[in-house]
Amino acid sequence: MESHNFQMDKHKADQGSEVIQPSHNHVLPEDTKLGDIDKSLQAGELTMEEDTAGGMGRHLGLFSTTLLILGRIIGTGIFSTPSSITKSTGSVGAALLIWVLGFAISMAGMFVWLEFGSMFPRSGGEKVYLEASYRYPKSLATVVYAVYTVSLGFTATGAISFASYMWVAGNKTSSEWQQRGVAAAAVAGTCLIHSFAPRFGIMFMNAISSLKVFTLLFLIVSGWAVMGGAISKEKIPDPFASFENAFEGSSRGGNAYATALFKVLFAFAGWQNAAYVLNEVKDPVRTLRIAGPVALTISGVLYLLANVSYYAAGTPAEISKSGVTVAAYFFETVFNDVAKRAFSVLIAFSALGNVMTVTYAHSRINQELAKEGVIPFPQFWASTWPFGAPSAGLLLHFIPSFIMIVGVPFGDAYNFIINIEGYARSILFLLVVTGLFWLRKTKPLAHRPIRVWLPVAVLFLVGQAFLLVAPFLAPDKGTSDTRIVYWAYPLVGISVIIAGVIYWFIWKKALPKLFNYQLKEGKQVLEDGTVVTRFLKVAN
Repeated sequence: MESHNFQMDKHKADQGSEVIQPSHNHVLPEDTKLGDIDKSLQAGELTMEEDTAGGMGRHLGLFSTTLLILGRIIGTGIFSTPSSITKSTGSVGAALLIWVLGFAISMAGMFVWLEFGSMFPRSGGEKVYLEASYRYPKSLATVVYAVYTVSLGFTATGAISFASYMWVAGNKTSSEWQQRGVAAAAVAGTCLIHSFAPRFGIMFMNAISSLKVFTLLFLIVSGWAVMGGAISKEKIPDPFASFENAFEGSSRGGNAYATALFKVLFAFAGWQNAAYVLNEVKDPVRTLRIAGPVALTISGVLYLLANVSYYAAGTPAEISKSGVTVAAYFFETVFNDVAKRAFSVLIAFSALGNVMTVTYAHSRINQELAKEGVIPFPQFWASTWPFGAPSAGLLLHFIPSFIMIVGVPFGDAYNFIINIEGYARSILFLLVVTGLFWLRKTKPLAHRPIRVWLPVAVLFLVGQAFLLVAPFLAPDKGTSDTRIVYWAYPLVGISVIIAGVIYWFIWKKALPKLFNYQLKEGKQVLEDGTVVTRFLKVAN
């Protein structure tokens, strides 16, 4: 695409009022600490130094980055999804194997993202990697990812879990709209904190992430106490009953295991969280290399031990019926109602911490998409007013979250939303890992400080392919986690990706041809130094 040669004087550039330059393939200075960036590689319309300009600067160290990932992974999943996973798989043994498989696939994905992150140490995650891998048609990858992120990048599920556990803690029966109100308030409060007190928001996230680890450790130790005979036989007659004939009753249909694996991957979701905010990470390549595997390994070990504790306190049938408050069921069974209510507060804060970390990362993704010019009014959505945080990006995150909270029925909707988002995410993840193979072939000499072992990348590829095919297989009777027809969520997930292609075609091809104009691209510098791509209509 031809770039329009926009120019202006430095004074106007400082005012952030006009487009200042055309697209050029700038590279970082040779003394940069970000590594040697291949000059023939550029993701999106912005160069490396343009993309990293503005914002809060590099303020996240190794500890904060590790907690950012850990806090994103440990959220609602481990406290909410074991019931539906057990229902889908039909047995303890099959459920635990699905958790191990989910951990292995997540770790494989982590190393794929580490290679990409070392090649492109900038914010955006999958957005950047898709742009670098699929450069033509121009802007298509960016637009498809934008539609996915804006439509499905919400924190509704975490906020709903927060509301659910808060009402359990209060020992009160709540109406659906009361839970919606608490969930909406949680999302709104989170967005306000990240907008107007961003430094405090980071400290609060770190504190809650530490609390999450303590919460899981307490649950695990309680499970050990159960298996050690510390709980009376009246409460739990046989803590090892679930592990006898562990595979009895296992599901036989691929759909059931795919659905269960989606839930497990949802529980592990967030291992890529640091990739979304690399512009704010100190020494990003080194930090990413350490923080990612450490955080994911900690969460994987804790998750497996927590599941063992659940099954020590209840049979597979009991766990399946416990719903999204399975952790509360555990503590009521092991201790009493008071303990259940007290622990529900900790779980609620764990869910809130997940909402905060998701919101923090997704607002940066929204800002990166705005900086590429693919969202209407990009200057507004890319803004970091008033305190250096992407306040407009936070607003863009709040809108779909609020709509999902107030507009979607509870119950089956909770699982259905997770499935839709998981399916669409698997499509994009498949494209990302395929892009890695493509860049290995077309750019074999590109600088890669981190290289994933090829069989690991293949494992991730196969895992995503299975997740895309298996949901179309009819599930065994009684193993579906919703009453909605089984093939609905993959079709909706595919529709989201197709909607992105349609949006790109209308914006880039149909409208310019219909109204006889061309889209010319240039750059605008905002007052804080943030560089935004502008697509201007120029008559033919």
